[in-house]
Amino acid sequence: MNRIMTDTDNFEEKLDRLIELCQQLKRDNKALREREGDLLGERSQLMKKNEMARQKVETMINRLQALSAE
Repeated sequence: MNRIMTDTDNFEEKLDRLIELCQQLKRDNKALREREGDLLGERSQLMKKNEMARQKVETMINRLQALSAE
């Protein structure tokens, strides 16, 4: 009878640890998904800024070429 109680206690402890691990993994997964969303938004903004900078540089180059052609 004592052996059954010990086995049951061990099983309950392992089950509790497994439940806690699952809950922690869910929290971690949620945090990672939020971070991924933030990074994708940041990437989009950086790509827009990069495109604007590229256009400005291209415009400056064209102006310089026009000035040197005159």
